[in-house]
Amino acid sequence: MGVDLDEVRARLSGQGRQATPVAVAEALTWLGHVVSDAAVRETVDALRRSSRGAGRLDHLLAEPEVTDVLVNGPDEVWVDRGRGLEAAGVRFDGEEEVRRLAVRLAAMVGRRLDDASPFVDARLPDGTRVHAVLACIADRTCLSLRVPARTRFALDEWVERGSLTSLGAGVLRGLVAGRAALLVSGGTGSGKTTLLASLLGEVDPAERLVIVEDSRELAPRHPHVVRLEGRTANAERAGSVTLTDLVRNALRMRPDRLVVGEVRGAELADLLAALNTGHEGGCGTVHANSAASVPARLEALGALGGLDRHALHAQASAGLDAVVHVRRAASGRRWVEQVAALEAGDGGLLRAVPALTWTVEGRVSEGPGLAALDRWLP
Repeated sequence: MGVDLDEVRARLSGQGRQATPVAVAEALTWLGHVVSDAAVRETVDALRRSSRGAGRLDHLLAEPEVTDVLVNGPDEVWVDRGRGLEAAGVRFDGEEEVRRLAVRLAAMVGRRLDDASPFVDARLPDGTRVHAVLACIADRTCLSLRVPARTRFALDEWVERGSLTSLGAGVLRGLVAGRAALLVSGGTGSGKTTLLASLLGEVDPAERLVIVEDSRELAPRHPHVVRLEGRTANAERAGSVTLTDLVRNALRMRPDRLVVGEVRGAELADLLAALNTGHEGGCGTVHANSAASVPARLEALGALGGLDRHALHAQASAGLDAVVHVRRAASGRRWVEQVAALEAGDGGLLRAVPALTWTVEGRVSEGPGLAALDRWLP
């Protein structure tokens, strides 16, 4: 474009003027540029792009299919439209523009991002989750934006999309109606949160859901939902609200169902304590590569909450009933892969015993854990 936007911005700021076409034309003239309608229009668009929303990324975030937008410096922008990552065809003018966007997004939610605090994780007002890392600790400034789910799927819609069989939907409804305590497991972007929201939509409308999340994502179709969200410390290192704090407070809010959006740390100890003291039907999600690996994952998280191995396995086997694993194929296809019973095995150690397992084509096989889930099955 040949125009230094910082110079134009400084000129407008010094005059206390907005980036209107007239003001921009006068600023360009003052800076010695040849003024044309096209130059003014392009400069106005560039200024607005760099001061509102997500700038050059706005049109990507607005696409209905987009779930993630990733920026690896000025020359690499990737987008996930449900088919895996693909190049977005978007470029920034340089490292400084990417950094300026990252700093502005952080400032939108009152967060600090500079060389002294070179990374930030926050939720924007529209629900988009943003993580930024500056070039001082990476080779270039990087942005990761996760778009909140725009639609809320009922279990029947999972069936219609081929991600769940009718048998699977019936089993999951039985677990929810029977107030089984369950975890939805899966990898990043597998659809754990979407499936959990669908399950919560099956809860009796007369029941009260209290949802605890690090960053608000769950939006179930249910008439009685209370949502609590964690908060990081401010620039003075004060004001932090952890998931552990929220779980403890949620128990005092008369929940019929206690829901932890993602179990990722010390809050697991309080969740298991609740599930072992009369709070039936609790649920949440957990990152795991398979249903069988969930006990090991819980063991690692329990250590963060001060639970030794024996205590963790004892509480988990008594408080949790089942795990539902969601898988995402390399093609981007997501489906419910397995329902497994959680029970105590040799030495009292928790294990996930397969009950029903589905292939991506929908073929099902029964496992030894099916009998343990029999009381919840339709």
